[in-house]
Amino acid sequence: MHHGSCLCGAVKFEVTGQLGAGEMCHCHQCRRWTGHIYASTEVPRTALSIKDVSRLKWYQSSDKVRRGFCADCGSSIFFDPIDQEKHQWIAIALGCLTSPTGVKIEQHIFTLEKGDYYEITDGVKQHKT
Repeated sequence: MHHGSCLCGAVKFEVTGQLGAGEMCHCHQCRRWTGHIYASTEVPRTALSIKDVSRLKWYQSSDKVRRGFCADCGSSIFFDPIDQEKHQWIAIALGCLTSPTGVKIEQHIFTLEKGDYYEITDGVKQHKT
């Protein structure tokens, strides 16, 4: 069992089972949403239990995705594909999970859109799109 929450604790959740591999998204939307990059892990929707959804708000950032955040503190928490029949997973911000997570970053995605103020030097696989 893994536990997590937003910064203020208004949105709390649990994940049963193992967390997926870690990935870092460098796309312009994730950078604006988080202030840098979105480090996340994907889990099956059925493994996620949100304790109280009253402070969880959703922003549909494209035709394909909505993003979940805390209405009180603004923490970026969930990345959720709209087509839930096709995508039976949801991504969770690694920073919202209580350590230890056991997750290792296995890939960087959308590196063509990364900010010009940093370099990716960790040797992990990179995908331009």
